[in-house]
Amino acid sequence: MSRIAIGTAGWSYADWEGIVYPSPRGRGFHPLEYLARYIDCVEINSTFYRPASAFMAASWVRRVAAYPAFLFAVKLHQAFTHEPRTLDPAATEVFKRGLEPIAAAGRLAALLIQFPWSFGFDERNLAYLEDLLRAFSDYPAAVEVRQAAWDDPRTFALLREHRTAFVNIDQPRIGRSLGPTAVVTRPSFSYVRLHGRNAENWFKPGAGRDARYDYLYAKDELADWVKRIKDLAASSQSVYIITNNHYRGQALANALQIKNMTTGRKLEVPEGLLRQYPVLEEIVRRIKTGRTNLFDDLEDETPGPGKDGPDGLVGK
Repeated sequence: MSRIAIGTAGWSYADWEGIVYPSPRGRGFHPLEYLARYIDCVEINSTFYRPASAFMAASWVRRVAAYPAFLFAVKLHQAFTHEPRTLDPAATEVFKRGLEPIAAAGRLAALLIQFPWSFGFDERNLAYLEDLLRAFSDYPAAVEVRQAAWDDPRTFALLREHRTAFVNIDQPRIGRSLGPTAVVTRPSFSYVRLHGRNAENWFKPGAGRDARYDYLYAKDELADWVKRIKDLAASSQSVYIITNNHYRGQALANALQIKNMTTGRKLEVPEGLLRQYPVLEEIVRRIKTGRTNLFDDLEDETPGPGKDGPDGLVGK
């Protein structure tokens, strides 16, 4: 069976204090080491704003030394993906130097190339994307686009040619936004990112990051994605699933639910998160009774009369 690795987008959020992370923190506490106890991978989002130094990247690797299977996805700097988009050879080399310690340690799941909604499907952008993939061809890459027009055979052919994964996303369905997919363009791995479905704030002027990603997935919504993950796993050696609905630890809550729904491994739940989202008590109950969810259990786990459904997922 394919490897399923589940994690969160980032780890440095002030509103996770006392929910995801203990408060007060103990001496020597580091959030990355703490998260590695619960999840399989994490997206490094800070590199979107500033390339990592080799020293910093090596320190992240050291932080997870006790977890040899833990992986990182690294988000490409915004200069390559957002306006004005530039493909500067010097900037490319600087970014690569920050990737090397992670890649050399065998910890690099993917280089995440995330384009904004404004990046439309046309010949000019296809050509730029191809140039970008060539520039970073030494690394396993995954490309995220947001508009529905990218769901096109030409997109998938280009990604297959350059051995690049198509990022299957969940986002608010507004206008021409890309809907949920289960596309495999690189058999070695597939990539999923769940952004939440906060349609009210997604394109709202002045809405900050927290408001835009303030969403907790209901169990039936997750079950739909677990079915897609099963399809991806049938054609991929690994599937990486990242939850980006970070506000107040919702990303970790949903990540642990997905982990419980897709693997047979026992898992822990941070005490603060359990208090904030009581629906996670179901995971604890299942583990204590020796029950675990696997793909084959999906029919039994779909919410129905008398089962936990969307109402049970509202946090305190």
